[in-house]
Amino acid sequence: MIKAVIFDKDGTLFDFRQSWGAWTLALLQKLQPVTRGDLAAVLGFDPVAFSFAPGSAVIAHTSFEIADLILPHLQGVSMPELLQIMHDLGTSAPMVPAVNLPVVLSDLKAKGLALGLATNDTEGPARAHLAGAKVTHLFDFIAGCDSGYGGKPEPGQLLAFAAYVALPPAQIAMVGDSLHDLDAARRAGMKAVGVLTGPATRAQLTPHADVVLDTIAELGAWIDGLSAA
Repeated sequence: MIKAVIFDKDGTLFDFRQSWGAWTLALLQKLQPVTRGDLAAVLGFDPVAFSFAPGSAVIAHTSFEIADLILPHLQGVSMPELLQIMHDLGTSAPMVPAVNLPVVLSDLKAKGLALGLATNDTEGPARAHLAGAKVTHLFDFIAGCDSGYGGKPEPGQLLAFAAYVALPPAQIAMVGDSLHDLDAARRAGMKAVGVLTGPATRAQLTPHADVVLDTIAELGAWIDGLSAA
């Protein structure tokens, strides 16, 4: 029986292309004066089509990993300065919810489920995005890649959530749109639930997931089905 759910953020709660396409474009524009070479190509982003290549670091890597990738292509910018730019743009990025988050998450809470967030974004912007969607109060646990538990695909954030809600990992579902999310779920011993509101396809996610849903709006029915079975 599933008693708790921990969500990825980008591509799961928020539509990835619309939300992080805008952030990536803003980052490219901000760094343009100090950029050497084609930074869009480095990030696997097509600013004309507003789309990401399958292996883009923006899709699933931590903010620190993205900064490590970008920094060698910049002139006169330190790592702390770059991280601050990324943080500021991330906090103000226009997040587009993948579903009606207050309704869907409230319905899950009404089932008695504990809810958590595990993102490879940093915690500050993650909290700002949840606040903007008016759903922060629905989460029992929020962790970013800088919260002290590491980042996905390592299971640290997920196991910290399990400890926080005092539940065995087998009673928790991890929901995400990338292989990093599903791999983290497997390593933590949780149910792995894929969703199609990120760049990955059903064919890519299915071999790594217990189930692949169109959006998190289908999650409640899936959990009810498990309980009935």
